[in-house]
Amino acid sequence: MTPLRATATLGADEVFVALADPTRWRLLNLLATQGEGTATTLAEMMPVSRVAVTKHLAVLDRAGLVRGRRRGREVRYVVRPERLEATARWLAGVASEWETRLSAIKRIAELQPSAISNAAISHQPSAISSTPSGRVSRKGGIPGAR
Repeated sequence: MTPLRATATLGADEVFVALADPTRWRLLNLLATQGEGTATTLAEMMPVSRVAVTKHLAVLDRAGLVRGRRRGREVRYVVRPERLEATARWLAGVASEWETRLSAIKRIAELQPSAISNAAISHQPSAISSTPSGRVSRKGGIPGAR
């Protein structure tokens, strides 16, 4: 993994951890809908206390998903879409890599259908079984088995 890719993964990890909690997900959606909010105004719309909302907002802030700005005695929070966009780009890259890998597997399977079907036909039942006492025994037919 390249250093840039590792850094992107760490950033995505923080975003996924922050968004894994349903309360934080709902807070982020409320902020996106309203444009901004304080811990007090957000707590009025949530089934948790203002203190809990403040703690959840701190997690979202550390993940780079929201930003708090002090105005007088209040801290107003807004969504920072840049981190979500970066995570979406990272996910698209991962999806593209997997698509490439799956396409390669498909090409290999299509190039060798007779080899795959012959292997499936010649597959023998397991040559390892257990005895009533629970001991494992090997039956004949396994090359190199003692």
